[in-house]
Amino acid sequence: MSVLMVTGIEGAENCAAAVSRALNTEVRVAEGRKAALTALRRAEFAVVVLDQTLAGCDPAAAEAIWERAGLAIPLEINFALSGAARLIREIRAAIQRREREQALARRAAAAAIENELKSTVAGLLLNSQLALNGPGVPAPVAEKLRVVADLAGSLRQQLSLPARAPSRTAA
Repeated sequence: MSVLMVTGIEGAENCAAAVSRALNTEVRVAEGRKAALTALRRAEFAVVVLDQTLAGCDPAAAEAIWERAGLAIPLEINFALSGAARLIREIRAAIQRREREQALARRAAAAAIENELKSTVAGLLLNSQLALNGPGVPAPVAEKLRVVADLAGSLRQQLSLPARAPSRTAA
């Protein structure tokens, strides 16, 4: 994880050093639009912190920075009013929000896939059983339909088991 601070305020390097120590991450400082866009072209950042005064004075520059930032967490902070401690809190809070949002999105995606699988398996099971019960099913076809029904039933049982959390081992 790395952080890009976009500000022209005096003492930005000291603030960046404090943030770097507190978050145990690399923090780069860009003094303006051009430096920020160059840094964003050269590297990916987890968080981009833009000085509100810079954004207020040059909205086009702010927009260009946000567009180039991609998936980085965007933060606007007034560096003139905020110290390093507040900046650290804001970055931590933003990272925690992003992690919660990503966890919720992963759970929602997993639930959607699980529901789709359950629906498909139920359809396979029902249709194979209906075909087996139909009149005049040749023996080789009936045997294959039984295999499909058995496989679908087995998959249905596996899907109905409660999901286990992945085990974590201590490093």
